[in-house]
Amino acid sequence: MNDDDRTSALFRALDRLPAPHHLEHPDGFDHAGARLRAARLRDRLTQDFGRPCRLDEGIQDASFSFSVDIPAEATGAGVLIAVRLSNYGDLAAVTTSAPGSHDDLDDAVRDGALSQADRDRITAALSDLGYRLVATRLLHRPYDGVTWLVDEDHATWWTRFFDHL
Repeated sequence: MNDDDRTSALFRALDRLPAPHHLEHPDGFDHAGARLRAARLRDRLTQDFGRPCRLDEGIQDASFSFSVDIPAEATGAGVLIAVRLSNYGDLAAVTTSAPGSHDDLDDAVRDGALSQADRDRITAALSDLGYRLVATRLLHRPYDGVTWLVDEDHATWWTRFFDHL
């Protein structure tokens, strides 16, 4: 089984977790603990990038609760980088200023939207804090899971784990 297959299997397992009908988070989600960990990520990225990063925590009606923004002036490519943290399975997704425009971080580096040094800083911080980085190309596949989202015309795995519901 390759990495993409393992990630898809993880999506399906997380999709089946007992959760309220609204799908914002699984039963037992520790919002306070997730907030502390997101703040640690913000602090780590602030230190690593040498500029204050912003923790967006006012997110509601979504399958993610936190996003950390790395300001454009702190990045090698001069573009805003966002790290979105799912409420499911410690998943994290990294996007540049045009979410969905890059299949994965390799693609973003090749296109010049992300420097290799910035990629290394972000992936190290995520790994050190126990997050699992997910390639956006896998998240933009059509959602074919077990929840009511399957009846939505344009739902993707991004919708299920990283978007407003």
